Amino acid sequence: MTPADQLSALLRHTDQVVPADDLLGKLELGRPLRVKLGLDPTAPAVTLGWAVVLRKLRQFQELGHTAVLIVGDFTAQVGDPSERGAQRKRLSAEEVDGYAEDLLSQFEKVLLPDNLEIRRNSEWLAGIDMYGLLELTSSATVAQMLERADFAQRYDSGTPISVMEFLYPLLQGYDSVAVTADVELGGSDQLWNLMMGRVVQERYQQAPQVAVTMPLLVGTDGTQKMSQSLGNYIGVEDEPADMFGKTMSIPDAVMPQWLRLAADLDEERVSEIEEGLASGVLHPNEVKRELARTIVDVYHGPGAAEAAEREFDTVFKEGGVPDEVDEITLPPDPVVHLPTLIREVFGLSGTEARRLIDQGAVRVEGNTVSGHETTRDELLGKILNVGKRRFVRLVD
Repeated sequence: MTPADQLSALLRHTDQVVPADDLLGKLELGRPLRVKLGLDPTAPAVTLGWAVVLRKLRQFQELGHTAVLIVGDFTAQVGDPSERGAQRKRLSAEEVDGYAEDLLSQFEKVLLPDNLEIRRNSEWLAGIDMYGLLELTSSATVAQMLERADFAQRYDSGTPISVMEFLYPLLQGYDSVAVTADVELGGSDQLWNLMMGRVVQERYQQAPQVAVTMPLLVGTDGTQKMSQSLGNYIGVEDEPADMFGKTMSIPDAVMPQWLRLAADLDEERVSEIEEGLASGVLHPNEVKRELARTIVDVYHGPGAAEAAEREFDTVFKEGGVPDEVDEITLPPDPVVHLPTLIREVFGLSGTEARRLIDQGAVRVEGNTVSGHETTRDELLGKILNVGKRRFVRLVD
Protein backbone atom coordinates (compact mmCIF):
# COMPACT_ATOMS: atom_id res chain seq x y z
CA MET A 1 0.00 0.00 0.00
CA THR A 2 1.54 3.31 -1.05
CA PRO A 3 1.84 6.21 1.39
CA ALA A 4 -0.86 8.05 -0.59
CA ASP A 5 -3.21 5.05 -0.31
CA GLN A 6 -2.52 4.81 3.42
CA LEU A 7 -3.25 8.50 3.82
CA SER A 8 -6.58 8.17 2.04
CA ALA A 9 -7.61 5.28 4.30
CA LEU A 10 -6.43 6.94 7.51
CA LEU A 11 -8.26 10.20 6.82
CA ARG A 12 -11.63 8.44 6.83
CA HIS A 13 -13.94 9.87 9.50
CA THR A 14 -11.21 12.08 11.02
CA ASP A 15 -11.99 15.56 12.31
CA GLN A 16 -8.66 17.40 11.84
CA VAL A 17 -5.08 16.60 10.84
CA VAL A 18 -2.58 19.28 11.89
CA PRO A 19 -0.38 20.20 10.10
CA ALA A 20 -2.53 19.00 7.20
CA ASP A 21 0.32 18.06 4.84
CA ASP A 22 2.66 16.50 7.38
CA LEU A 23 0.96 13.13 7.76
CA LEU A 24 1.82 12.15 4.19
CA GLY A 25 5.42 13.20 4.85
CA LYS A 26 5.52 10.94 7.92
CA LEU A 27 4.10 8.03 5.92
CA GLU A 28 6.75 8.57 3.26
CA LEU A 29 9.57 8.03 5.78
CA GLY A 30 9.52 4.35 4.84
CA ARG A 31 9.40 2.98 8.39
CA PRO A 32 6.67 2.05 10.87
CA LEU A 33 5.40 5.21 12.55
CA ARG A 34 5.00 5.45 16.32
CA VAL A 35 1.39 6.44 16.85
CA LYS A 36 0.56 7.62 20.34
CA LEU A 37 -2.79 7.64 22.13
CA GLY A 38 -2.98 8.70 25.77
CA LEU A 39 -6.01 7.79 27.88
CA ASP A 40 -6.35 8.77 31.53
CA PRO A 41 -7.94 6.01 33.64
CA THR A 42 -10.59 8.15 35.34
CA ALA A 43 -13.52 5.72 34.96
CA PRO A 44 -13.87 1.92 34.82
CA ALA A 45 -15.20 1.30 31.30
CA VAL A 46 -13.96 1.67 27.74
CA THR A 47 -16.95 3.20 25.99
CA LEU A 48 -17.90 3.29 22.33
CA GLY A 49 -16.82 6.94 22.51
CA TRP A 50 -13.29 5.96 23.50
CA ALA A 51 -13.43 3.18 20.93
CA VAL A 52 -13.73 5.72 18.10
CA VAL A 53 -10.13 6.83 18.56
CA LEU A 54 -8.98 3.35 19.61
CA ARG A 55 -10.27 1.95 16.32
CA LYS A 56 -8.34 4.62 14.42
CA LEU A 57 -5.25 3.51 16.35
CA ARG A 58 -6.00 -0.07 15.30
CA GLN A 59 -6.18 1.08 11.68
CA PHE A 60 -2.61 2.36 11.97
CA GLN A 61 -1.66 -1.08 13.37
CA GLU A 62 -3.29 -2.84 10.43
CA LEU A 63 -1.12 -0.74 8.10
CA GLY A 64 2.04 -1.90 9.89
CA HIS A 65 2.59 1.02 12.25
CA THR A 66 3.27 0.79 15.99
CA ALA A 67 0.48 1.71 18.38
CA VAL A 68 1.76 3.30 21.59
CA LEU A 69 -1.08 3.32 24.09
CA ILE A 70 -0.26 5.41 27.14
CA VAL A 71 -2.26 4.73 30.27
CA GLY A 72 -2.08 8.09 32.00
CA ASP A 73 -1.83 6.85 35.56
CA PHE A 74 0.24 9.92 36.52
CA THR A 75 -1.64 12.57 34.52
CA ALA A 76 -4.98 11.22 35.78
CA GLN A 77 -3.96 12.37 39.25
CA VAL A 78 -3.38 15.88 37.88
CA GLY A 79 -6.64 16.03 35.91
CA ASP A 80 -7.22 17.28 32.38
CA PRO A 81 -9.05 20.64 32.58
CA SER A 82 -10.24 20.43 28.94
CA GLU A 83 -13.82 21.57 28.36
CA ARG A 84 -14.27 22.43 32.04
CA GLY A 85 -15.24 25.70 33.60
CA ALA A 86 -13.61 24.93 36.92
CA GLN A 87 -10.83 22.87 38.43
CA ARG A 88 -11.27 19.13 38.04
CA LYS A 89 -11.53 16.89 41.07
CA ARG A 90 -8.26 15.06 41.63
CA LEU A 91 -8.21 11.27 41.89
CA SER A 92 -6.10 9.33 44.34
CA ALA A 93 -3.36 6.96 43.18
CA GLU A 94 -5.45 4.04 44.45
CA GLU A 95 -8.50 5.11 42.43
CA VAL A 96 -6.40 5.55 39.29
CA ASP A 97 -4.69 2.16 39.69
CA GLY A 98 -8.07 0.48 40.11
CA TYR A 99 -9.43 2.05 36.95
CA ALA A 100 -6.23 1.23 35.03
CA GLU A 101 -6.55 -2.46 35.87
CA ASP A 102 -10.20 -2.41 34.78
CA LEU A 103 -9.32 -0.87 31.42
CA LEU A 104 -6.33 -2.93 30.29
CA SER A 105 -8.30 -6.06 29.37
CA GLN A 106 -10.93 -3.95 27.60
CA PHE A 107 -8.35 -2.40 25.28
CA GLU A 108 -7.77 -5.90 23.92
CA LYS A 109 -11.30 -5.91 22.50
CA VAL A 110 -10.31 -3.12 20.13
CA LEU A 111 -6.55 -3.17 19.52
CA LEU A 112 -4.41 -5.85 17.89
CA PRO A 113 -1.84 -7.63 20.09
CA ASP A 114 0.86 -7.10 17.45
CA ASN A 115 2.56 -3.75 16.88
CA LEU A 116 1.38 -2.62 20.31
CA GLU A 117 3.16 -0.98 23.23
CA ILE A 118 1.21 -0.24 26.41
CA ARG A 119 3.00 2.15 28.76
CA ARG A 120 2.09 3.95 31.98
CA ASN A 121 3.30 7.54 32.02
CA SER A 122 4.30 7.24 35.68
CA GLU A 123 7.34 5.44 34.24
CA TRP A 124 8.88 8.78 33.27
CA LEU A 125 6.76 11.48 34.92
CA ALA A 126 7.01 10.22 38.49
CA GLY A 127 10.80 10.51 38.40
CA ILE A 128 11.12 14.08 37.10
CA ASP A 129 13.15 16.17 39.55
CA MET A 130 12.94 19.93 40.04
CA TYR A 131 15.54 20.60 37.36
CA GLY A 132 13.60 18.45 34.91
CA LEU A 133 10.33 20.17 35.81
CA LEU A 134 11.84 23.62 35.26
CA GLU A 135 13.18 22.45 31.90
CA LEU A 136 9.71 21.20 30.95
CA THR A 137 7.92 24.39 32.01
CA SER A 138 10.30 26.44 29.89
CA SER A 139 8.75 24.81 26.81
CA ALA A 140 5.77 27.17 26.80
CA THR A 141 4.78 30.67 27.86
CA VAL A 142 1.81 31.86 29.89
CA ALA A 143 0.58 33.64 26.78
CA GLN A 144 0.54 30.32 24.91
CA MET A 145 -1.43 28.71 27.73
CA LEU A 146 -4.02 31.47 27.62
CA GLU A 147 -4.55 30.86 23.92
CA ARG A 148 -6.55 27.82 24.96
CA ALA A 149 -10.22 28.78 24.92
CA ASP A 150 -11.27 27.35 28.28
CA PHE A 151 -8.26 28.86 30.08
CA ALA A 152 -8.91 32.23 28.42
CA GLN A 153 -12.58 32.19 29.41
CA ARG A 154 -11.79 31.31 33.00
CA TYR A 155 -9.09 33.99 33.17
CA ASP A 156 -11.44 36.64 31.77
CA SER A 157 -14.21 35.67 34.20
CA GLY A 158 -11.92 35.59 37.22
CA THR A 159 -12.40 31.83 37.73
CA PRO A 160 -9.29 30.36 39.39
CA ILE A 161 -6.77 28.45 37.29
CA SER A 162 -4.18 26.53 39.25
CA VAL A 163 -0.57 26.30 38.07
CA MET A 164 -1.03 22.53 38.24
CA GLU A 165 -3.64 22.77 35.47
CA PHE A 166 -1.11 24.54 33.29
CA LEU A 167 1.20 21.59 33.89
CA TYR A 168 -1.24 19.01 32.51
CA PRO A 169 -0.74 19.75 28.78
CA LEU A 170 3.02 20.00 29.34
CA LEU A 171 3.07 16.58 31.02
CA GLN A 172 0.99 15.12 28.20
CA GLY A 173 3.39 16.71 25.76
CA TYR A 174 6.35 15.15 27.57
CA ASP A 175 4.70 11.76 27.03
CA SER A 176 5.28 12.35 23.31
CA VAL A 177 8.96 13.01 24.01
CA ALA A 178 9.26 9.87 26.15
CA VAL A 179 7.86 7.58 23.45
CA THR A 180 9.20 9.54 20.43
CA ALA A 181 5.76 9.92 18.89
CA ASP A 182 5.39 10.56 15.16
CA VAL A 183 1.61 10.91 15.36
CA GLU A 184 -0.74 11.52 18.27
CA LEU A 185 -4.45 10.67 18.21
CA GLY A 186 -7.18 12.21 20.33
CA GLY A 187 -10.75 13.44 20.41
CA SER A 188 -11.62 16.77 18.82
CA ASP A 189 -11.60 18.37 22.28
CA GLN A 190 -7.92 17.40 22.67
CA LEU A 191 -6.44 19.28 19.71
CA TRP A 192 -4.84 22.03 21.81
CA ASN A 193 -3.19 19.45 24.09
CA LEU A 194 -1.92 17.49 21.09
CA MET A 195 -0.47 20.65 19.56
CA MET A 196 1.30 21.40 22.84
CA GLY A 197 2.96 18.02 22.38
CA ARG A 198 4.58 19.43 19.23
CA VAL A 199 5.86 22.42 21.19
CA VAL A 200 7.38 20.22 23.90
CA GLN A 201 8.98 17.85 21.38
CA GLU A 202 10.68 20.76 19.63
CA ARG A 203 12.03 21.93 22.99
CA TYR A 204 13.67 18.50 23.37
CA GLN A 205 15.03 18.52 19.79
CA GLN A 206 12.58 15.96 18.44
CA ALA A 207 10.69 16.13 15.14
CA PRO A 208 7.19 17.34 16.08
CA GLN A 209 4.32 14.90 15.86
CA VAL A 210 1.26 15.20 13.64
CA ALA A 211 -2.01 15.69 15.54
CA VAL A 212 -4.97 13.63 14.32
CA THR A 213 -8.33 14.17 16.01
CA MET A 214 -11.56 12.21 15.80
CA PRO A 215 -15.11 13.56 16.27
CA LEU A 216 -16.73 13.04 19.66
CA LEU A 217 -19.45 10.38 19.60
CA VAL A 218 -22.80 11.64 20.87
CA GLY A 219 -24.18 9.56 23.74
CA THR A 220 -27.35 7.49 23.84
CA ASP A 221 -29.28 10.59 24.92
CA GLY A 222 -28.59 12.10 21.50
CA THR A 223 -27.44 15.46 22.84
CA GLN A 224 -24.22 15.34 24.85
CA LYS A 225 -20.96 13.55 24.12
CA MET A 226 -20.79 9.99 25.42
CA SER A 227 -19.66 10.06 29.04
CA GLN A 228 -19.62 7.64 31.94
CA SER A 229 -20.34 10.47 34.35
CA LEU A 230 -23.52 11.30 32.38
CA GLY A 231 -24.58 7.65 32.09
CA ASN A 232 -25.28 8.00 28.35
CA TYR A 233 -22.74 5.41 27.27
CA ILE A 234 -22.31 1.88 25.99
CA GLY A 235 -19.27 -0.05 27.18
CA VAL A 236 -17.32 -2.40 24.93
CA GLU A 237 -17.77 -5.09 27.59
CA ASP A 238 -21.53 -4.62 27.93
CA GLU A 239 -23.47 -7.83 27.41
CA PRO A 240 -24.66 -8.29 23.80
CA ALA A 241 -28.31 -7.84 24.71
CA ASP A 242 -27.60 -4.64 26.64
CA MET A 243 -25.42 -3.32 23.82
CA PHE A 244 -28.15 -4.07 21.28
CA GLY A 245 -30.92 -2.60 23.42
CA LYS A 246 -29.03 0.59 24.28
CA THR A 247 -28.20 1.14 20.61
CA MET A 248 -31.86 0.74 19.71
CA SER A 249 -32.66 3.52 22.21
CA ILE A 250 -30.64 6.25 20.47
CA PRO A 251 -32.56 9.06 18.71
CA ASP A 252 -32.94 8.65 14.95
CA ALA A 253 -31.16 11.96 14.32
CA VAL A 254 -27.78 10.67 15.54
CA MET A 255 -27.80 7.44 13.53
CA PRO A 256 -25.60 8.78 10.69
CA GLN A 257 -22.88 9.76 13.18
CA TRP A 258 -23.10 6.38 14.89
CA LEU A 259 -22.94 4.58 11.54
CA ARG A 260 -19.69 6.41 10.79
CA LEU A 261 -18.02 6.39 14.18
CA ALA A 262 -19.44 3.47 16.17
CA ALA A 263 -20.00 1.03 13.28
CA ASP A 264 -17.19 2.44 11.09
CA LEU A 265 -19.20 2.09 7.88
CA ASP A 266 -17.65 3.67 4.82
CA GLU A 267 -18.96 7.01 3.61
CA GLU A 268 -20.60 5.53 0.50
CA ARG A 269 -22.71 3.13 2.60
CA VAL A 270 -23.67 5.88 5.07
CA SER A 271 -24.72 8.14 2.20
CA GLU A 272 -26.90 5.35 0.77
CA ILE A 273 -28.58 4.90 4.14
CA GLU A 274 -29.15 8.64 4.57
CA GLU A 275 -30.72 8.84 1.11
CA GLY A 276 -32.90 5.83 1.89
CA LEU A 277 -34.09 7.38 5.13
CA ALA A 278 -34.82 10.72 3.45
CA SER A 279 -36.82 9.11 0.64
CA GLY A 280 -38.71 6.73 2.90
CA VAL A 281 -37.25 3.62 1.23
CA LEU A 282 -35.59 2.71 4.54
CA HIS A 283 -37.38 2.74 7.90
CA PRO A 284 -35.39 4.18 10.85
CA ASN A 285 -36.03 1.05 12.91
CA GLU A 286 -34.56 -1.13 10.16
CA VAL A 287 -31.42 1.04 10.00
CA LYS A 288 -31.06 1.10 13.77
CA ARG A 289 -31.22 -2.70 13.86
CA GLU A 290 -28.44 -2.91 11.28
CA LEU A 291 -26.41 -0.49 13.38
CA ALA A 292 -27.02 -2.46 16.59
CA ARG A 293 -26.14 -5.78 14.93
CA THR A 294 -22.92 -4.36 13.53
CA ILE A 295 -21.81 -2.96 16.89
CA VAL A 296 -22.58 -6.18 18.78
CA ASP A 297 -20.70 -8.33 16.26
CA VAL A 298 -17.67 -6.02 16.38
CA TYR A 299 -17.21 -6.47 20.13
CA HIS A 300 -18.65 -9.95 20.70
CA GLY A 301 -17.81 -11.73 17.45
CA PRO A 302 -19.82 -12.72 14.38
CA GLY A 303 -23.17 -14.25 15.26
CA ALA A 304 -23.53 -12.61 18.69
CA ALA A 305 -25.91 -10.02 17.30
CA GLU A 306 -28.42 -12.64 16.20
CA ALA A 307 -29.03 -13.86 19.75
CA ALA A 308 -28.99 -10.30 21.10
CA GLU A 309 -31.62 -9.21 18.59
CA ARG A 310 -33.78 -12.23 19.39
CA GLU A 311 -33.61 -11.41 23.10
CA PHE A 312 -34.43 -7.78 22.38
CA ASP A 313 -37.55 -8.82 20.47
CA THR A 314 -38.57 -11.25 23.22
CA VAL A 315 -38.36 -8.57 25.88
CA PHE A 316 -39.48 -5.44 24.05
CA LYS A 317 -41.86 -6.62 21.31
CA GLU A 318 -43.36 -9.68 22.92
CA GLY A 319 -43.16 -8.60 26.56
CA GLY A 320 -41.31 -11.78 27.50
CA VAL A 321 -38.33 -12.69 29.66
CA PRO A 322 -34.73 -13.16 28.42
CA ASP A 323 -33.55 -16.75 27.90
CA GLU A 324 -30.87 -16.35 30.59
CA VAL A 325 -31.71 -14.61 33.87
CA ASP A 326 -29.40 -14.26 36.86
CA GLU A 327 -30.56 -15.83 40.11
CA ILE A 328 -30.42 -13.77 43.29
CA THR A 329 -30.87 -15.15 46.81
CA LEU A 330 -33.70 -13.51 48.72
CA PRO A 331 -32.94 -12.31 52.25
CA PRO A 332 -34.59 -14.49 54.96
CA ASP A 333 -36.86 -11.76 56.33
CA PRO A 334 -40.56 -12.58 55.91
CA VAL A 335 -41.32 -8.97 54.88
CA VAL A 336 -39.29 -7.51 52.02
CA HIS A 337 -38.75 -3.78 51.54
CA LEU A 338 -38.69 -3.55 47.74
CA PRO A 339 -36.67 -0.30 47.37
CA THR A 340 -33.92 -1.86 49.51
CA LEU A 341 -34.02 -5.11 47.51
CA ILE A 342 -33.84 -3.24 44.19
CA ARG A 343 -30.97 -1.10 45.47
CA GLU A 344 -28.97 -4.15 46.55
CA VAL A 345 -29.73 -6.26 43.45
CA PHE A 346 -29.40 -3.67 40.69
CA GLY A 347 -27.10 -1.06 42.27
CA LEU A 348 -29.68 1.74 42.08
CA SER A 349 -30.16 4.35 44.77
CA GLY A 350 -33.07 4.00 47.17
CA THR A 351 -34.60 7.17 45.74
CA GLU A 352 -34.38 5.83 42.19
CA ALA A 353 -35.85 2.47 43.29
CA ARG A 354 -38.85 4.18 44.93
CA ARG A 355 -39.36 6.37 41.87
CA LEU A 356 -39.41 3.35 39.55
CA ILE A 357 -41.95 1.59 41.77
CA ASP A 358 -44.17 4.69 41.85
CA GLN A 359 -43.93 4.98 38.06
CA GLY A 360 -45.05 1.38 37.57
CA ALA A 361 -41.70 0.27 36.19
CA VAL A 362 -41.26 -2.63 38.66
CA ARG A 363 -42.94 -5.97 37.96
CA VAL A 364 -43.03 -9.42 39.56
CA GLU A 365 -43.87 -12.19 37.09
CA GLY A 366 -45.12 -9.50 34.72
CA ASN A 367 -47.48 -7.93 37.28
CA THR A 368 -46.87 -4.29 38.19
CA VAL A 369 -45.90 -3.68 41.81
CA SER A 370 -47.74 -0.82 43.50
CA GLY A 371 -46.41 -0.83 47.08
CA HIS A 372 -42.99 -0.61 48.68
CA GLU A 373 -43.35 -3.77 50.79
CA THR A 374 -44.37 -7.36 50.10
CA THR A 375 -43.82 -10.80 51.59
CA ARG A 376 -40.96 -13.14 50.89
CA ASP A 377 -43.42 -15.85 49.84
CA GLU A 378 -44.84 -13.54 47.15
CA LEU A 379 -41.38 -13.13 45.60
CA LEU A 380 -39.75 -16.55 46.02
CA GLY A 381 -39.05 -18.29 42.73
CA LYS A 382 -40.38 -15.41 40.64
CA ILE A 383 -38.91 -12.98 38.12
CA LEU A 384 -38.32 -9.44 39.34
CA ASN A 385 -38.21 -6.99 36.43
CA VAL A 386 -37.12 -3.37 36.86
CA GLY A 387 -37.40 -1.10 33.83
CA LYS A 388 -36.89 -2.53 30.36
CA ARG A 389 -33.63 -4.46 30.68
CA ARG A 390 -33.22 -5.60 34.28
CA PHE A 391 -34.39 -9.11 35.16
CA VAL A 392 -33.51 -11.46 38.03
CA ARG A 393 -35.04 -14.63 39.45
CA LEU A 394 -35.42 -14.57 43.24
CA VAL A 395 -34.46 -17.87 44.90
CA ASP A 396 -33.64 -19.39 48.30
